[in-house]
Amino acid sequence: MIDIVEQFRAHRDERIAEGQAAYLRHQFEFIGLKTPERRALQKEFLREKKLDAKVDWPTVWALWYLPEREFQYLALDYLRKMKKYLQASDLEKIKKLALSKSWWDTVDSLDELVGFLLLQERSQGLQENTNEKNVVNSTIRDWATAENFWVRRIAIDCQLGFKEKTDEVLLAFVIGQNLAGSTFEKEFFINKAIGWALRDFSKTDPRWVAHFIDNNRAQMSNLSIREGSKYLKSSI
Repeated sequence: MIDIVEQFRAHRDERIAEGQAAYLRHQFEFIGLKTPERRALQKEFLREKKLDAKVDWPTVWALWYLPEREFQYLALDYLRKMKKYLQASDLEKIKKLALSKSWWDTVDSLDELVGFLLLQERSQGLQENTNEKNVVNSTIRDWATAENFWVRRIAIDCQLGFKEKTDEVLLAFVIGQNLAGSTFEKEFFINKAIGWALRDFSKTDPRWVAHFIDNNRAQMSNLSIREGSKYLKSSI
């Protein structure tokens, strides 16, 4: 791992780094790597790590706690490459990532990992015809009322891109836990997440989304309604 750290830092560009830091409100340090350059530099590293055929969590943590933001992006790219090796037991590790160095640029990348585990659990359950507890589904429901709003955001948006595979019952539940009267009812990143989740599913089932908004309009923020309704007029 030392090599990839040295490679990244060898391409430091202070001018670009300053712009990147400003974009994220100076919350994080940057090396100054643009995305195409970073992906080119990490390509061989990811190829070699993928040969392990298992998730190397010590490497993930080592990257995550380095000061420059590009290393958190590398850790996330690595996890996406290795997502087929993730287990439901890794959800607590994913939650830990969401709680550390939290901002939308990393948290929103965790949606895909949780969503993958959800689909995997559902597929295995159907194949095995088992009545065992749905650990991932249950965890997402718990996250919908978490003390940290970034964790709630993952619960709300983890089904983005699911289309016809969306679990409407789960979607309605996680959103419902974050409407008026909830702990984070005025949190921008929660209300935006609700809007995105509804807007995304409206491309597949606009009538369901329109019905949900109509039934919950009094409890929803204007932001959530505006985002969630974006494609409805032309779809119904």
